[in-house]
Amino acid sequence: MQKPHVTADNIGPRSARWLEEIAEYNVHKMDLEINKAALLVIDMQNFFLDPQSPTYTEGGTAIIGGCRKLIDIFRGHGRPVIFTRHVHKSPELDGGNLAWWWQGMCIDGTPESKIMASLAPLKAEKIIDKHRYSAFYNTDLEITLRCLAIRDLVTCGIMSNICVESTVRDAFFRDLRCFVPADAVGSVSESLQIGALRGLAFGFALINRVEDITGAFRNQIPFRDK
Repeated sequence: MQKPHVTADNIGPRSARWLEEIAEYNVHKMDLEINKAALLVIDMQNFFLDPQSPTYTEGGTAIIGGCRKLIDIFRGHGRPVIFTRHVHKSPELDGGNLAWWWQGMCIDGTPESKIMASLAPLKAEKIIDKHRYSAFYNTDLEITLRCLAIRDLVTCGIMSNICVESTVRDAFFRDLRCFVPADAVGSVSESLQIGALRGLAFGFALINRVEDITGAFRNQIPFRDK
């Protein structure tokens, strides 16, 4: 069996290497404005995290701990945590291109469609159900962020090169400042992971690490737009 490209044990050094590889593009430095920040957790569902699933994302299991740290620190400071689920009623009703592009579909209401138990949303936390890659497409995410007066969006979850990237691009188009921790987003291969991080750094987001986000909360860094 081929070894996974990243695990929970080596996500630290691997993500440090990824940041080195994209450094020439990762030049738009920002400090997180905590009182205008929200965390968006993308598609951390059993459908993508079960090794037996046809859509298993090995990079997703490696980032569970990082996502947990982000969720805890945002909750601990009273900042919004928003979750997404990629679900479908049926291939015929809302599958579209995705119904034939991928093997299998995540059907709403099944155990596979649930967000994994260790990251489960609190009762009061918002869950965005989406039928396409971007969490903004035909959902109420934009109005939710606007009502919360969010300016800075930290995004974690899977897959880096599909739903995370699509969502971050759409967030940037809405003039949100985007932060993507390299050790809290995952994909199915290292080449796809690095490619996504490089593209996001080039045009849409600051790529950093979980410790940069949690450190900003602990230090209460004042907002400064560079």
